[in-house]
Amino acid sequence: MTKELEQLDKEYVLPTYGRNYVNFVKGDNATLFDENGKDYIDFTSGIGVVSAGHGNKRVGKKIAEQVGNITHISNLFLIEPQAKLAEKIVKLSGYDMRCFFANSGAEANEGAIKIARKYGELNGEQKKYKIITLVNSFHGRTISSLKATGQPDMHQTYFGPYPDGFIYAKDLDEVLSLVDDKTAGVMIELIQGEGGVTALDKDKVQKLAEELKKRDVLLIIDEVQTGGYRTGEFLASNAYEIDPDIITLAKGIGGGVPIGVVMTKHKDVLSPGDHGSTFGGNYLSTAASLEVLEILEEEYKKDTFSKNIEIFDTYLKGFAEKFDNLFDGTSGNGLIRGLGGKSAETQQKVITEAFNEGVLVLKAGKNRVRFLPPLTITEEEIKEGMKRFEKALTTI
Repeated sequence: MTKELEQLDKEYVLPTYGRNYVNFVKGDNATLFDENGKDYIDFTSGIGVVSAGHGNKRVGKKIAEQVGNITHISNLFLIEPQAKLAEKIVKLSGYDMRCFFANSGAEANEGAIKIARKYGELNGEQKKYKIITLVNSFHGRTISSLKATGQPDMHQTYFGPYPDGFIYAKDLDEVLSLVDDKTAGVMIELIQGEGGVTALDKDKVQKLAEELKKRDVLLIIDEVQTGGYRTGEFLASNAYEIDPDIITLAKGIGGGVPIGVVMTKHKDVLSPGDHGSTFGGNYLSTAASLEVLEILEEEYKKDTFSKNIEIFDTYLKGFAEKFDNLFDGTSGNGLIRGLGGKSAETQQKVITEAFNEGVLVLKAGKNRVRFLPPLTITEEEIKEGMKRFEKALTTI
């Protein structure tokens, strides 16, 4: 069957992904099963998406109930689970904000850029439109979010011309020197995911936040990968103890159903007609997200995440020390973690051998191996996955 599906994929699907042609047919929390019955420990959660685990019965039941009732009506009408989800997200965040719902992280970041630019138009003697981001950042693949991404390799000429107004700082120390009277916002990931699982320095982030507030430049925090308890707290912004103007979310808050959120303290910047989405925040996605966040909140209160983080930390530090011929250390925070391969070749070998041993891990940056397990992963699944991962490392 896999070979037949591979042929269909190659014949009818645009070749935008370097696929691994394995056919997964079932999932149970952090364990996946292919069509031959082989099991894999999933340390990727669909790139940080399946936060409440594969095949979660509560999420599945909620989705089935909602689809059996109303799936979609459009944002021209009140959507009960959308209003309740907005309340839930705001209360869990601890910030006084309002939400706009989209379908992905890239869309959420597009919304953040629009909010910052309209705020910059309305506040100040001249239009403020520039957005500063960091080198090695990743903010999406739409034209604007791609240009906001601070990785030159992403800015292929055949997708141009790109929108103007995006400036890249090599690090946090350089950001303020790039701020001028046309700067509307600074957008950063507190832990760069695609760029290499790099956690920003907390003190520097706090000082930057304070200075931006003085200059009336909006601080946008891209939490597409870190939001929804990925770092242990609901938001990485909470752990960094900052007060952003705009926060974007997606991935893990939907548990596998597409959703994106941009939330802001500037509640009245956008007016009817300024922004919109046909599918964003519909009954299906918001009902699913509500159930996912209920589950994750329960696990957070039971200290599930802090225990899993501690176990992961111990294993990864041990691997970095034991296999110092392969790795140059660990990075990241919470359950968004990385092992720095000493070369791109090492990175690929580790990912390939891990797969062969029945454990899934990801690429990040030029040489880092990334771990993004379901947040509900059990201790037994972690131990089995790490046992297989270590076996893979010994073969390299």
